[in-house]
Amino acid sequence: MAEKAGLDIPAVMDTISKGAAQSWQMENRWKTMTAGKFDFGFAVDWMRKDLSICLDEARRNGASLPVTALVDQFYAEVQRMGGARWDTSSLIARLNAADTKKS
Repeated sequence: MAEKAGLDIPAVMDTISKGAAQSWQMENRWKTMTAGKFDFGFAVDWMRKDLSICLDEARRNGASLPVTALVDQFYAEVQRMGGARWDTSSLIARLNAADTKKS
C-alpha cells in the first residue's frame, strides 16, 4: 500500500516497525521483500507442510481455521509462481502478482 501511495518505503518501515507491527520479519526482511529477494529462511514448501498438518488436525477435531486455510491458499499460489523454495516473506510476491493482474 505504501509503495502504491508513493511513500518513502524505508521511512514507512522505520515508522511502523516501532509499533504493533514490529517483528523480526519486519526488521530483517523488509529490504529483501521490497527487492523481490526471497532466498532466506523458512521455505514455502515447508510452511505448506506445517499448515497441512495444522489444517488436517483442525478437520479431525472440528476446529475452524479459515484464516489459516486462506494463508495456505496464498502459499499454494506462491508455489505455482515458482516460489516453492522461496522463504515465507515471499507472500508479498503473490500480492504484487495479484495487483499486476488487476491493472
